[in-house]
Amino acid sequence: MKSFLPILIVALMGINPLHAQKKDTFKSEIYLGVGGGVVSAGLDFMPAIQQSFMMGVHGGLSAKIITEKHLGLITEINYSQRGWTEEFDPGQDFSYSRTLNYLEIPFLTHIYFGKKFRFIVNAGPQISILLNDKQAMSQALADDIAEKQAADPEGPIGIQYGPSDELKRVDYGLTGGVGMELKTGVGDFNLEGRYYFGLGDVFESRRSKEAYFSRSAHRLIEAKLTYYIKIR
Repeated sequence: MKSFLPILIVALMGINPLHAQKKDTFKSEIYLGVGGGVVSAGLDFMPAIQQSFMMGVHGGLSAKIITEKHLGLITEINYSQRGWTEEFDPGQDFSYSRTLNYLEIPFLTHIYFGKKFRFIVNAGPQISILLNDKQAMSQALADDIAEKQAADPEGPIGIQYGPSDELKRVDYGLTGGVGMELKTGVGDFNLEGRYYFGLGDVFESRRSKEAYFSRSAHRLIEAKLTYYIKIR
């Protein structure tokens, strides 16, 4: 009996810390959201093509799970307009732009600091699927390309103006952003700026001997506002 008393005392002493530990255990949170914004898009061509950034829109659905204090995960399904607008020498009646519409699926690590007003950081990989594309070309440029291709059918003239079936359907890269979150009684509002660094190519790269471009990857600067509601 005497040997049992020390064991009982130790067990009773351990009940309170164990109870406190359970009380302090973080409960995960799940949010669903909808958001959208603007995109400043361009392509990193090598050899370089003189171009300006194209403005587009993007938006879709989001799911966020907070797994522990200051840390969570976000996945999204977004529609995004990308592409580029070429620039030509003054005096040439040339113009060209190409819009590439994608379905984007990013997988992001979510880091936050603060309570009702939070500083947020999101970063992770992203995969995208090309839905369709649209070209806008002046007649003067179309005539010039046709003339050059007739003179040199095997030349690299007009590679970036090729048909849709020459574009790669899947794109992948890394995205990251910073922003602010405001938690209110009617939901949470996230305002964020992101940068996307494409790792895949839009056109066939020089890993193929017949390819002209050694690189043709997306560069995106995005601003996005997302509204979240807590479901658990």
